[in-house]
Amino acid sequence: MNISFDKVKKLRAETLAGIVDCKEALEESEGDLEKAKLILRKKGIKIAEKKSEEATNQGLIASYIHHNRRLGVLVEVQCQSDFVARSGEFQQFTRDVAMQIAAGRPKWISQEDVPGEKIEEEKEILSEEAQREGKPPHIIDKIVQGRMKKFYQQFCLLEQPYIKDEEKTVSEYLQQIVAKLGENIKINRFVRFEVGGT
Repeated sequence: MNISFDKVKKLRAETLAGIVDCKEALEESEGDLEKAKLILRKKGIKIAEKKSEEATNQGLIASYIHHNRRLGVLVEVQCQSDFVARSGEFQQFTRDVAMQIAAGRPKWISQEDVPGEKIEEEKEILSEEAQREGKPPHIIDKIVQGRMKKFYQQFCLLEQPYIKDEEKTVSEYLQQIVAKLGENIKINRFVRFEVGGT
């Protein structure tokens, strides 16, 4: 099947994947952009998983200061090589993550970072809430699980909808960057300051 360069360019712009990967995905999906995105995502996730064990001891600290100077963020993003750390794509990613933290107000990077006692406390609150709403006892656990998913989406950076494209999560954006740059990339830590905040 003959895939136009414009279509390849469009897919590349939307996914940040390499040109060859975009062309192959479009050929595999017979020119369907949405199916091609899914193919790339699956490929990106595989690459991200493969890379996730590799050591990250290079990287950058990015900052974001809001225009009113009452809100600021520092975030450390790690990668495997100085070459990648100096690349435009990596630097853009770190800036985007800093802006995400400013806007999304996460408390933790991932679900694994949420303290066990906080999870138990939240589950208890949600369970009592479901009981007050008169939900049948046999479905309360399922309701709590569903509401915990929303809790993670609100407070865990990687689970949040990405502010520049809410069709994907920050985790999916990270996986795209890993797939594109071919290195393990890790958001290591962050701090968010707000005047009058705690």
